[in-house]
Amino acid sequence: MGRLAIIAGGGVLPAALKAAQPDAFVAAFDGAPCDLPPDAIFAFEHLGALWAALQEAGCDKVCFAGAMRRPSLDPARFDAGMMQLAPQLMAAMGQGDDALLRVVLSGFAAQGFAIVAAHEAAPELLAPAGVFAGPKLSEGAHDDIARAQSILHTMAPLDLGQACVVENGLCLGIETLQGTDFLLQSVAQTPSALRHGGGLLMKMPKTGQDLRVDMPAIGPQTIAGMVQANLRVLAVAAGQTLLLDRPALLRAADDAGVTIFGALG
Repeated sequence: MGRLAIIAGGGVLPAALKAAQPDAFVAAFDGAPCDLPPDAIFAFEHLGALWAALQEAGCDKVCFAGAMRRPSLDPARFDAGMMQLAPQLMAAMGQGDDALLRVVLSGFAAQGFAIVAAHEAAPELLAPAGVFAGPKLSEGAHDDIARAQSILHTMAPLDLGQACVVENGLCLGIETLQGTDFLLQSVAQTPSALRHGGGLLMKMPKTGQDLRVDMPAIGPQTIAGMVQANLRVLAVAAGQTLLLDRPALLRAADDAGVTIFGALG
């Protein structure tokens, strides 16, 4: 069995994977957030150098983990490996994140690396089905979950985001490039005349999304944002959502009276 490489971004997920796979080689991109001390740092323009270093370290599989911003690329700095991807990569920069990720993954696969999902390296991170924190769901909450699922399924072809907020059947916001925290801040600023109290945040993967590199995730910060937005239910896709810092997440939800529900379908 070869060695795992963790391509690490910001947040607690890379550290959780390193704890589950202590022999893993950790690589990060220059200028990108990374809260786990990396074994090596590479410019995004130097993917060829990254591939060579991983092969030298005995890695034959990679796991992308943590938050990563879209890079600002300087074509003048492309190494030979990056030049192979340049035409597809530059075209994908004008499209959604999924298109960009597909090009990057194709480059790693062409070099012989298997792409490993975070939940494959650490299965205990996956959200279970049903209520696993907070009080039981009301009938109205089940209706709002169905409404949120319908909204996200409809949004999926547009490659916008993985989350929306629904309250009494009304959509108060959808996630876009700014992310879930921004969505919750926006909902918190919604005039009270437009609110009915309660409401839920739904997170689920987009249809066709590559869950090896971009699975939805929730953590204690999600609960804090929900409290500010006066939301009472956090619904996620069971088996398709990562629970970051699980003990703290469940404790925060119980303390705030927020229900976390793993939805099927």
